[in-house]
Amino acid sequence: MEIEGCVAPEISSSGIAKKNEETVASDIGNSTRAADSDMSFHDDEEDGDNFEDDGSDYYGNDDDYDDDYMYAEDDDKYSKMQSQFDNVDLPPGVEISLPWMEAAASKTVHDSSSSLSPVKVHSGGVTTSAHVRKMEEVSASSSIPAEVGKQEEAARERYEGFKRFDTVEEFNDHHYADAGLANMQNPGKTWVKKVQEEWNVLEKNLPDSIYVRVSEKRMDLLRAVIIGPAGTPYHDGLFTFDAIFPPQYPSVPPMVFYYSGGLRLNPNLYDCGKVCLSLLHTWSGKQTEMWIPGKSTMLQVLVSIQGLILNANPFFNEPGYETSFRGAEGEKRSRKYNNEVYVLSLKTMMYTLRRPPLQFEDLVVGHFRAKAHDILAACKAYTEGVIVGSALNGECEKGKCSSDFKEGVSKMMSVLIKLFTNNGSKDLEQFLPAA
Repeated sequence: MEIEGCVAPEISSSGIAKKNEETVASDIGNSTRAADSDMSFHDDEEDGDNFEDDGSDYYGNDDDYDDDYMYAEDDDKYSKMQSQFDNVDLPPGVEISLPWMEAAASKTVHDSSSSLSPVKVHSGGVTTSAHVRKMEEVSASSSIPAEVGKQEEAARERYEGFKRFDTVEEFNDHHYADAGLANMQNPGKTWVKKVQEEWNVLEKNLPDSIYVRVSEKRMDLLRAVIIGPAGTPYHDGLFTFDAIFPPQYPSVPPMVFYYSGGLRLNPNLYDCGKVCLSLLHTWSGKQTEMWIPGKSTMLQVLVSIQGLILNANPFFNEPGYETSFRGAEGEKRSRKYNNEVYVLSLKTMMYTLRRPPLQFEDLVVGHFRAKAHDILAACKAYTEGVIVGSALNGECEKGKCSSDFKEGVSKMMSVLIKLFTNNGSKDLEQFLPAA
């Protein structure tokens, strides 16, 4: 199926966040502070630093950041950087719920205004009110591990029980929420029947790596999260798409929008959200590759995005590249493009974790907790010369790794380690890049 897109801009891995010079916070208290500053996105308009969603590199230029900006001990500096994620046009969702952090925050004991009488002890000394408060703090904190364990187990169960297909009440933040509202006042019976058939096909046939939610109140709306396939520069990433079934459906294909975060990581996925695919009539192709009413389905669209767009060699999705760059030259350019794309995929992981799409919060938290070690192990392998995409595909073929790519991935690892730790992953210090 023809899926070629328009010319992709140069992708730069420069300007990536500076290296983490502090050890990752592993205690509950530090995680709680991080949750307050790093995981919130409800104060977008109040942040001092604004990030323009113009398709530019997510972090801007190297000149905008000094070495200590992101990793100073002051959490405010870190959260200032993170505010740039919050200004990107992504599904607002709701703040990630991290119960194991909330449990720690709720264990507040007597504050400094408490008035406790001194207590005498057998040694002849006197225990002051401060000493009593300290003992109460220790006693209270002793119950935290068990409570945290219960919360973590509950989070794991929600992730493991997350259905590939399900209906939800509504999507207040859906990209097409306003576009089809008028048409949903009195939808035709034929249209309703066809959409319900699509739901049945999706529920029965979705692969394990594609998750879909549809709206009970707005049958025209659909949201999908696709896991990047193994063996590609998109592996282990989560990619969010909104779709709408037009009133003329199925005579015309659905409309699909990609939440890019301003990043162009594929010739067929534009930073403006356009998905370039012949099946969607957003790109030319043979008649057999276009949308065929009564035969083509939404499942076909999602599987095509995952298999044909998020593929192992996206460089050749560009029109004419497969014939213009052959042999060793084509392979060289393709690997360079994959390196650049992989850095952008890591950035996409970061903002997806911080701003999970609405109705997919449990999936996002659970996925990155489960995959944190695999992602960081792959990053480490790539900095050592393993070809991007091969580390998780049984092919540990060594290749040349540019210094820019190695430096870029190493810096991204430092940021991801902090975010993954705040998200509940453990024992990640082993992946900290060497000083």
